[in-house]
Amino acid sequence: MQGTYSNGLILPDLIPGKLIKRYKRFLADVELENGEVVTAHCPNTGTMKACSEPGRKVYLSFHDNPKRKYKYTWEIIKMPTSLVGVNTLIPNRLVYHSIKAGRLEPFAEYDEVRSEVKVGEKHRLDLMLSKNGPNPYYPDPCYIEIKNCSLVEDGTAFFPDAVTVRGRNHLMELQRLAFSGFRTVMFFLVNRMDAKIFKPADHIDPAYGKELRKAYQNGIEIIVYDVSIDLDQRKVVLRKPVPFQL
Repeated sequence: MQGTYSNGLILPDLIPGKLIKRYKRFLADVELENGEVVTAHCPNTGTMKACSEPGRKVYLSFHDNPKRKYKYTWEIIKMPTSLVGVNTLIPNRLVYHSIKAGRLEPFAEYDEVRSEVKVGEKHRLDLMLSKNGPNPYYPDPCYIEIKNCSLVEDGTAFFPDAVTVRGRNHLMELQRLAFSGFRTVMFFLVNRMDAKIFKPADHIDPAYGKELRKAYQNGIEIIVYDVSIDLDQRKVVLRKPVPFQL
């Protein structure tokens, strides 16, 4: 479990190894430095295009929980141009705690942060911010959906890395809220350090790109940040805004 501090997250102790293969979506075989081969949980539902190449150095965390079948969790992979965060639980926690600590300027006016907020009958959004407590009616709250972005090609970060109907549904829900007068934000967290610009991945999911452009035209804010990953201090922090192009 990641600990928090005022400027980001503290990672658990990291165990280096070499990636053998990722398979069945949520599993990865890793050879540790002592030669032992372990199976780690891969907390990432994406295809992980360009960041799951066998032979790359990876970093695992160990969890001595008797209820866990797999004691290791794959946290980070070292790619030629950047360390890349694999654990998709990190973005929501990082954005949540950064807002709580007052370190995300676009949301500095808000006092309260709630996570996993139900909207409509079938959907939840990642965060709801308010100025005087978690009241969904007064004052007008801000709704945020957060997406983890790990695909970078030649300095361009792309989302999604696979077709995502769920992602399009989130955009439609944000638009519904925007039409009702609420502030709504699509927040992309580039979980690596080598992106110069962000674009929707039209070559992977053109329907998502079309819906994202429509949402932007309908008043949805798009905010993109990257991270800094420090292995020596075991820290992950929000680093800087990344420009986007639709």
